[in-house]
Amino acid sequence: MAWSRRPEIVLPLATLAVLYGAGWIRLSHRAPGIGAGLVGRLVLAYGALAALAVALLSPLHDLAYARFSAHMLQHMLLVAVAAPLLLLADPFPVLLWALPARARAAAGRLVVAGAPARSVWRFLTRMPTAWLAHVLVLWLWHLPALYDAALSRHHLHDLQHLTFFASATLFWCPVVDPAPRVAPPAHPGWRIAYLLLAAFQGGALGLLLASRPTVLYAAYARGGAAALDDQAWGGIIMWALGGAVEMIAVLTLVFAYLAREERVHSLTVSRH
Repeated sequence: MAWSRRPEIVLPLATLAVLYGAGWIRLSHRAPGIGAGLVGRLVLAYGALAALAVALLSPLHDLAYARFSAHMLQHMLLVAVAAPLLLLADPFPVLLWALPARARAAAGRLVVAGAPARSVWRFLTRMPTAWLAHVLVLWLWHLPALYDAALSRHHLHDLQHLTFFASATLFWCPVVDPAPRVAPPAHPGWRIAYLLLAAFQGGALGLLLASRPTVLYAAYARGGAAALDDQAWGGIIMWALGGAVEMIAVLTLVFAYLAREERVHSLTVSRH
């Protein structure tokens, strides 16, 4: 199997890569003092784009039509790898610097206080909204009727992937807190609870898929016993990979919070 050359996917990914690179170069020249952090953001951004390319253009995409486990790996690349990596790269200010001055000013006005786009973004990235959107998209697309329909129609399959990635981006926003920051960051305790609840529901869906005694999806049913094993592996991939990424995020938040509290305690002691 060869890599796909679908222009509707290749062109947006290539455009983002070029824009991010151009913005990064311009920003690094204007702010040379933030060197290592800016390099890290570049690595994260291109890592996210690479994950999107593997998920949507590599032979994995064609294999997803034959194997449920491959399809789950494809979805995890979109949801648990590409989306958080892209947000950790903090793309908004870098992409702004890729634009001409007038376009940059116009884009900046979209997120100033009182702008309608800012209000919409603040609503979409609130924890209850983002969590619910992510969970609904995840569970609805795994209903047999919708899942089989997506595999039988290319445009619906593309919509499935787009909604997975978009809802995951919203989901990770309150955790990562990238620019534009339209609301105060949530307390680490709330972020940890948010991630644990997400891990619980994702794990529940994965275990449900892994433990089913029959093949759920008609597209894979012709594989017989092998298809049932493949479905179980797909559920395990969802539970294990998705849960591992969320637990890494939880541990990172815990360590960051403890480090911050230690610094505050040390500062308080030194003042006395």
